[in-house]
Amino acid sequence: MKSVGIDAVEIWTGNLKLDLPGTFAEQMGDDPAKYTKGLGLNASSFPDSYEDIVTMGANAAHRLMERKGLEPDDIGRIDVATESAFDNSKPVSTYVAGCLEQVFEGDFHHANKGERKFACIAGTQSLDDAYNWIRAGRNRGRAALVIATDTALYARGDAGEATQGAGAVAMLISEDPDLVELSTEQGFGSADETDFLKPNQQFPSVDGKRSVQVYLARMREALVDYQREAGTITVDDFRYAPFHTPFPGMVRKAALLAYRHITRDTEIEDELAEDIGRQPREEAFDDEEAFHDAIREYMDALKGTDRYQEWYANTIEPTLTISREVGNWYTGSVHVARASALKHAAENDIDMAGEALLVGSYGSGAQAEIHTEVVQENWHEEIEALNVDDQLEARYDINWEDYEEIHDAHNHEMDVDIEPLTTPEGEFVFDGWGRMGERKYRFVD
Repeated sequence: MKSVGIDAVEIWTGNLKLDLPGTFAEQMGDDPAKYTKGLGLNASSFPDSYEDIVTMGANAAHRLMERKGLEPDDIGRIDVATESAFDNSKPVSTYVAGCLEQVFEGDFHHANKGERKFACIAGTQSLDDAYNWIRAGRNRGRAALVIATDTALYARGDAGEATQGAGAVAMLISEDPDLVELSTEQGFGSADETDFLKPNQQFPSVDGKRSVQVYLARMREALVDYQREAGTITVDDFRYAPFHTPFPGMVRKAALLAYRHITRDTEIEDELAEDIGRQPREEAFDDEEAFHDAIREYMDALKGTDRYQEWYANTIEPTLTISREVGNWYTGSVHVARASALKHAAENDIDMAGEALLVGSYGSGAQAEIHTEVVQENWHEEIEALNVDDQLEARYDINWEDYEEIHDAHNHEMDVDIEPLTTPEGEFVFDGWGRMGERKYRFVD
């Protein structure tokens, strides 16, 4: 059986930074802790006026291909996952390929190109598509380029405004990967839900409370479905658990739910029962409301135990460090979480070769997917090649007036032309409009 997975990854963050506990909280008249402790965010990344989903995706892909010594002929497939597309016909992948052809010899004329949409889970679905394409033997020895790129903006004054972000993750999918091998087993939880949608509009309509409930319900279904296929798993079976991260506060809820489910009917539940009792069983209650009240009470107690807190600190917290500084990247968020976990391991001299990751992806509307990934021998070299810390440090820290202008500049319904706040160097930039209203791009040395 072919070993297929992620051979390399690159991250490209927007060139602007909005300080949440400082600039945003002060303007909103809020306690900074609302953002740092409640949402779990320190800053958001934003695209400058010359940046968009194409430039960020192409820049991440360009760096990945250069680092790996690849040419267009080595790539047989380019899939872009986004929920920020600006064309209902022409896929973003064609724009990205056009950008890359400006800097590489040859072309991508014989590469299959597509675009995936299912809210934030589309990045993982594109990963699955590339995996299946290679496993089916249709790749002719070539690799696939999967790019998750989004500008996650909300309408001004929306409750989600503080969770905004912009960036791209590019992944090379191949046989005998250097980073992680993907499991054949998957678990899904999917239902027709209306928790977050964009019916022919740029900014989302969001039912925040409902969205949290749907996220947790679909994640639980996916975990149950995964165990049907892969067998029972324990908390010791995986080193890290990267989850889709719209904001770290949401992951706190998902992690607690996952821990309760995985430890049910195990020695861990028996040991915890001495302090907080056993998990409530539905058959022991006369009505559903009483059962759910008991579950909430148990989870509150579980969250406070030393055992759970130690597990969370070791298994979940390391997946959130990058997200805290960039906000929500929609399709890229779970892939940022994976990179964050492996980056933490590299920085702390943790040997990850052969260790497993439990990856939980989610997209509103709604669907969750659970799969595992096994870290490969050359993982450390691949993760050390990331320069995300340098990118975060180099971002321009915008003030409130800058923020208002840049938000307007990226609002599709407004015609706002502003001067860039940063100077592009060694990257693709938006270069105006073509004769049919298409967006044009060029590379700036």
